[in-house]
Amino acid sequence: MTGRFRFRLLNVERPLQGATDWDDPSVEALWRYHLHYFDDLNAERAEQRVGWHRALLRRWLEENPPGKGIGWDPYPTSLRMVNWVKWGLRPGGQRETGEATELVSDSANTEVGKGGAPAESNAIIPGDLQDSLAAQARWLRRRLEHHLLGNHLLANAKALIFAGCFFEGEEADRWRRRGEQLLRRELEEQILPDGGHFERSPMYHVIVLEDLLDLINLDRAYPECINLGLLKGIRARLPAMLEFLAGACHGDGEIAFFNDAAMSMAPAPAKIFDFARRLGIKWTESSDPIRYWPDSGLVRLEANDAVLLMDVGPIGPDYLPGHAHADTLSFELSLFGQRVLVNSGTSVYGKGLQRHAERSTAAHNTVEINGENSSEVWGGFRVARRARVHGVEVSETGDGELFVEAWHDGYTRLSGQPVHHRRVVLGSHGLLTTDCITGRYGRAVGYFHLHPAVELDSGTDRHATLRVAGQAVVQEATPSGSTSVMSDHWHPEFGVSQRSSAFRLGFDATGRATFSLAW
Repeated sequence: MTGRFRFRLLNVERPLQGATDWDDPSVEALWRYHLHYFDDLNAERAEQRVGWHRALLRRWLEENPPGKGIGWDPYPTSLRMVNWVKWGLRPGGQRETGEATELVSDSANTEVGKGGAPAESNAIIPGDLQDSLAAQARWLRRRLEHHLLGNHLLANAKALIFAGCFFEGEEADRWRRRGEQLLRRELEEQILPDGGHFERSPMYHVIVLEDLLDLINLDRAYPECINLGLLKGIRARLPAMLEFLAGACHGDGEIAFFNDAAMSMAPAPAKIFDFARRLGIKWTESSDPIRYWPDSGLVRLEANDAVLLMDVGPIGPDYLPGHAHADTLSFELSLFGQRVLVNSGTSVYGKGLQRHAERSTAAHNTVEINGENSSEVWGGFRVARRARVHGVEVSETGDGELFVEAWHDGYTRLSGQPVHHRRVVLGSHGLLTTDCITGRYGRAVGYFHLHPAVELDSGTDRHATLRVAGQAVVQEATPSGSTSVMSDHWHPEFGVSQRSSAFRLGFDATGRATFSLAW
């Protein structure tokens, strides 16, 4: 909240004026979702905005009757329920400096409909908000997002567990047990053996990881309330999930951009690591120069000042491709702690040209054939024929350099059935990417997108000099191919587009092209 009834969400600031603003169809649906999450109740320095929060909660109750509007969709309902419970349990969380709280409930030990009383009688949530919270739990219980699955269904389960712990009574127990049942099943499905989240988005990995840490924290507030076996199952998965997150980050401490990914949509990884440590979770972070998560399909290579992250996995579950991009065999590179080669990022959801462009193969550091995407992304959150990766090899050359090699069949649907092979070699002072196409094709283009902070000096069609963190980096293309420079944009956050540049690499008559950087 930037003011009384004023919000900056997804880097767009708007006031909340009339009652219809809660669900104004002219405003992007994701922005309206965020408006109903109530994240600011538990944000940093929230105690300075308690007066605003009180007024906002009253308005929400008055202007959002049960079941009416986007705010009652299951996903925002789930996030809002959790935020309200956290807010009610934070010590002094509703008390402004020097001011006695006005939110101590007179009905803390009375029944709240059929849901019963709050389990903790000192929970600072007034009776009408308790009534609404119970109503939201009942509403959610009947509208679980089985049609969407994935992180949505996991968020539904988490909210039911939160409500089932907060309230007492038979109905609250049913909410909790249903949430536990769902979560137990979804843990098996969604958390891969190597610790990654099955939607293969580092951003959603962070979101789900925070959800699970929240449940460990909830157990501290309500001991012996959550099923012990479920808690053991969560704890057993957390070390690998934390190790994966550490491996999926660049030197700047933020996540790599594979599939739907952007900064500021989930807590910064450093915040997650700190939260886990405070909960007593222990994990190890490997210093090996080669790391490969085969279930997730993520490779990390480190050579002195260089970090390379590459996608050699499926775009996501076959039945849940909504957050997938056509980014097969794309990679990102950091040098001297600075991102150099970057995938597009994600700035919008919904349907439209911008969303389609950000999901396209051309928006990633990989190869486009005949102007087609490697996987057929369409409709905002849909995918038709998917690329499959084969022949993955991750190892060290005889010269001590690191490499990853693989091929995919995403273009075999085209006439001539072309296949893209890629080999990336990383050394202490250079990167060499070799792309080969077998089969017939009309035109192939390799894209290499530069971070906006990278300065690009003018060069020839085969050579250029980059300035990265004050150091010179020389780019070179294969002698039989050529590169051209194109204007580009990078999208580090939702609602943000930064000007940048990209190399466009041509292929020779044999279907081969190389791209190298030396530092």
